[in-house]
Amino acid sequence: MKIKQIPSTRLEHNGRRLDCGPYMSGSIEDRELLSKIPTSPLKELTAGFNGGIYNGPQFVRNYVTDPEHGVPFLTTSSMLHSDLSTLPLLSKSDAFSKNLRYLKIEEGMTLITCSGSIGRMAFSRKAMVGAWSNQDIMKVVADPGHVLPGYLHAYIAGRFGVPLIVSGTYGAVIQHIEPHHISNLPVPRLGTIEQAAHKLVQQAADELSESSFLIVAATNSLFEQAGLQESLNHKYLDDDRRQGWTESSFNAFSLRALNYDPRAKDLWDAIMSIKHDRLGDVVDRSNFEGHIVFKRIDADPEYGIRLVGQRDAFQLRPEGRWISKKSIEGLGLQVPPGTTIIPCHGTFGESELYCRATLVTERTSQYAYSGDFYRCIPKDGAITSGYLYAFLRSRFAFRMIRSISTGSKQQYQHPVLMANMPIPRLNVEKEQEIAAMVDRAGYLRDHALELEDQAVALVERTIEGGGR
Repeated sequence: MKIKQIPSTRLEHNGRRLDCGPYMSGSIEDRELLSKIPTSPLKELTAGFNGGIYNGPQFVRNYVTDPEHGVPFLTTSSMLHSDLSTLPLLSKSDAFSKNLRYLKIEEGMTLITCSGSIGRMAFSRKAMVGAWSNQDIMKVVADPGHVLPGYLHAYIAGRFGVPLIVSGTYGAVIQHIEPHHISNLPVPRLGTIEQAAHKLVQQAADELSESSFLIVAATNSLFEQAGLQESLNHKYLDDDRRQGWTESSFNAFSLRALNYDPRAKDLWDAIMSIKHDRLGDVVDRSNFEGHIVFKRIDADPEYGIRLVGQRDAFQLRPEGRWISKKSIEGLGLQVPPGTTIIPCHGTFGESELYCRATLVTERTSQYAYSGDFYRCIPKDGAITSGYLYAFLRSRFAFRMIRSISTGSKQQYQHPVLMANMPIPRLNVEKEQEIAAMVDRAGYLRDHALELEDQAVALVERTIEGGGR
């Protein structure tokens, strides 16, 4: 239980508001500190639809699978992801309609979650351009004639902006904020600091986009050089063979029809017909399988480690809970940089993270990953980590891995079939070229987050110093 004394003067200054949220969040103290610095209301610094601060209406989401008929669709969860190449597709006829066309994302917007978990933020980058957002993402569009978008994001996303935004929430079970709640948000004017912060945030956005493009290019290069065709969602899902087939090669090891899906069998056969290795032969099997069960013992950050689950693992900034580091020693929950982790529990929804792969970088190797992952740690000299990830992140591998699922409601990849999964191999030079692209992408992702942290810290220090 948190206890905090609030002077009566603060109650008077805030319309005698008695709910504890704004007082406990620190937003009241922040407003008093900002009152000593020249500020402008947020609404005077934005431009565009609805004055440059807006979200969207509730609408029925009609999804498609063919990119020719759809646009990438961003949700409050996926806007925080590092890899946006697997976004679901919203029907173009809906996206470009009068009611929704303004939800298109452009570069330089600050995106804010405005329903449920309030105040999560992202700065829109090149890799997001052309996507549409859902109604629970609020956009703040800077007017470049009045404020630089990178600086505005650094301020809003920092310790002064977030509490002020969160303090305007309303609702009982599901929290919300609306554009008018933040339109008068005081934005400090910090002179040359604004330019410095903007430059850092913009460089971070550019590096995140380059990281995403490199990852996709690495996968495309692997498939091209291996002579394989990537598995396209609309072609795979439209294949009528899924509705029924005959199978004569099954055995007592597995009687589940899904494990003999002819669509997936074609993918397995395509790799089996070329040079390949088994996944279980190129990774460390001692720390491979999921199903690691352990007791979570909460601890302060000083003595703990952040535990990351399946959903958080795909985010740029995971938000897992802090647990005792000593309590998980020897369990293999912390993995080295270059490890590919794959969620091993989930369901078959097309937008689910189950069976999708993500890469552990130098920065994210500081976390512990829950027992719900396969951990693909390459053996020394067997395969390069970047090359392995470039394949496992593909839609081709995603379909293969799903085809070996077992279970009823919650699915789990069969460990024997997972170990037997074929991995295409190229000559050493080509694999190293692909791995280098992935390694570069991982570095850029980590460095971009460092740059964004520097921008936020610069703005916060300047405000704390009275704007100097």
